[in-house]
Amino acid sequence: MLNPPLTPFEQTSDYLRDRGYAVMSPASLGKLIGFDLIELETLKSFWHDLPRDPYLKDGGHYRSRRHGSYQVKHASTLELMPHRAHWQPVTYNALHGGIERWFEPLQASLVSNHVWQAILLKISGLLNSIDPSNQWFIEAHPFRIDTTGGIGRPTPEGAHRDGVDYVAVILVDRIGVKGGETRVFEAQGSIGLRFTLEESWTMLLLNDARMIHETTPIQPIGETGYRDTLVITFRKQGFQEPIGKDQQ
Repeated sequence: MLNPPLTPFEQTSDYLRDRGYAVMSPASLGKLIGFDLIELETLKSFWHDLPRDPYLKDGGHYRSRRHGSYQVKHASTLELMPHRAHWQPVTYNALHGGIERWFEPLQASLVSNHVWQAILLKISGLLNSIDPSNQWFIEAHPFRIDTTGGIGRPTPEGAHRDGVDYVAVILVDRIGVKGGETRVFEAQGSIGLRFTLEESWTMLLLNDARMIHETTPIQPIGETGYRDTLVITFRKQGFQEPIGKDQQ
């Protein structure tokens, strides 16, 4: 497995602005949000309570998830939005695009958690430092990919963009699995990266307009295993909606 190309904390904004990506170590993420790793570890329990994804079109049962939507104003005010469907156009998600997917909402105790709130706010602030916006429309996706059926696919849609401005992928936990290699490519260019996120709370930040990403399937080392991630998308021009549906 290839180690991730960690970005020096002080150069995170420059990397994201100039290269279209940055990889933050757990220590750097803790420094960004103002909490140590012990406090981040308390969030892991929320990933043990994720309902199965009922929308997988490949017939698999390897993905569990929840979904929540937020609005951040002036990089300082975090507001949980009314629960809504997750929607992407088929141009960005050929497998699951074009349909409204109603996932179970985030747990109330997670929503009120101060570490969770800091993650959303501080990443928004970092993005605002390189791409100022009066508001960010955020979708938060806690995922668990398991290997109960022998294999789990973190990105069954393949290499893709999400149709947003920025994407954060945070590894929360990785237990009893092999594989799961992260691959990042320039949409228009020659840069390509391959590495494996192994350490909890390592974060990949991407400019979604510039970079394409995917994660290879995971397999169990023993009887079974799982890979937990938090994917957060940031968009300036409202949430993605079906054509003709009013923006919130």
